[in-house]
Amino acid sequence: MSTAHSGTGGAPGHVVVIGGGIAGLAAAHRLLAGGARVTLLEASERLGGKLLAGDIAGVPVDLGAESMLARRPEAVELARAVGLADRLQPPGTATASLWTRGALRPMPKGHVMGVPGDLGPLAASGVLSPEGLARIEDDRTLPTTEAGTDIGVGAYVAARLGREVVDRLVEPLLGGVYAGDAYRISMRAAVPQLFEAARRGGSLIEGVRGIQERAAAAVPEGPAATGPVSVFMGIAGGIGTLPGAVADAVRRSGGEILLRTPVRELRWSAADGWHVQAGDRVLTADAVVLAAPAPAAERLLRAGSPAAAGELAAVEYASMALVTMAFRRADLTAVPRGSGFLVPPVDGHRIKASTFASHKWNWIAEAHPDLFVLRTSLGRYGDEADLERDDAELVALSLADLGEAVGLTARPVATTVTRWDGGLPQYAVGHVDRVARIRAAVAGLPGPLRVCGALYDGVGIPACIASAHRAADEVLGTLTPGVAGGE
Repeated sequence: MSTAHSGTGGAPGHVVVIGGGIAGLAAAHRLLAGGARVTLLEASERLGGKLLAGDIAGVPVDLGAESMLARRPEAVELARAVGLADRLQPPGTATASLWTRGALRPMPKGHVMGVPGDLGPLAASGVLSPEGLARIEDDRTLPTTEAGTDIGVGAYVAARLGREVVDRLVEPLLGGVYAGDAYRISMRAAVPQLFEAARRGGSLIEGVRGIQERAAAAVPEGPAATGPVSVFMGIAGGIGTLPGAVADAVRRSGGEILLRTPVRELRWSAADGWHVQAGDRVLTADAVVLAAPAPAAERLLRAGSPAAAGELAAVEYASMALVTMAFRRADLTAVPRGSGFLVPPVDGHRIKASTFASHKWNWIAEAHPDLFVLRTSLGRYGDEADLERDDAELVALSLADLGEAVGLTARPVATTVTRWDGGLPQYAVGHVDRVARIRAAVAGLPGPLRVCGALYDGVGIPACIASAHRAADEVLGTLTPGVAGGE
């Protein structure tokens, strides 16, 4: 079991946080609230990781993640805690479509990550062929499909409902989260409620209905209800403004943040704790929170914890690019309503999704009413060849697909291409067990060190923050036994 120094002369323990993405920032914020002294080290010249605010043609936009799940509390609560409560906004529209089988079709309701619980909306949408709809009915009579300790989402759903459901519904929805391959993504890690339904056996459709019924029962009724709860939430000015607000709160609480400070080495000394070689400095710390992607974490843990490093080295990442474009509204002849559309890879198009940002976020529309902003995404795990093209080619590919999908013929007045190389960890089958092994290995180090970030408990913003809070609370427990941090 690891041990920790608790500071000298009653001084608070010193924790070094490595990584300035939203997980590292949330960990620093939590640690300071729990009474620790904190130094955060970020190798690059900016904070925020995959959260990046920018602008196009004078309109503020997100150039990375653009929304956060609102039904999980962690992200919304952190935004409120750092002074952004009055800027939280739900989407202006949540009506999305699928560009598949030669047309833009409404996203059918009544599903869990593309797995239907109600076949009526699915049949009406035209997303599946008559043969694909007929295949779903086999689910009611098929014997139980074994899920074991984990199984690929696509493999299980295809076995129960047929490949069309996976290729035209599950794949684009999961791909929108992980930029991954549904047949390789862990059901236990990515869609745990489906995995529990699978372990119970029987009809998957009935399992989905049970999930939906339990979710509906959890919604407050009567005086406690405050109206419909949006699934997602944004921030006026962009989700990319959240890291800066958290950083400001960290600094106000006495935390130190150092940019352009890559960590070269971690080494434990029984005499004075962790030695953190950062640039030309060596910091000593009572504990470390490692909030870095797998390649950086693997390098830093290679000497002290070969077991953790080996598990981290096995995590794969996907790359993608976002193409953000601004058009004069006067030039647009046809952009449908709604928040945008997803594109099943099976249809063979280049873009994987398009978001109509000026429809989805009122603050974008209000910032410049004469402009219309949209963005596309390209690239996913195993399909990254287009990312070798230059920015102008990615814009041209996006415009060609948008022309075919929605009849767009206008030329943009401004474009921005943002590349996220190795940006999204892939949750392969067995991911939950891999994460448990990583955490067990680092918990066995001689000094307290915990890990957090997108590769552990979910890639969404609330999940990253939750992993940061877990890491911070465990570290605080080593600094002050029996006391965990809180907000």
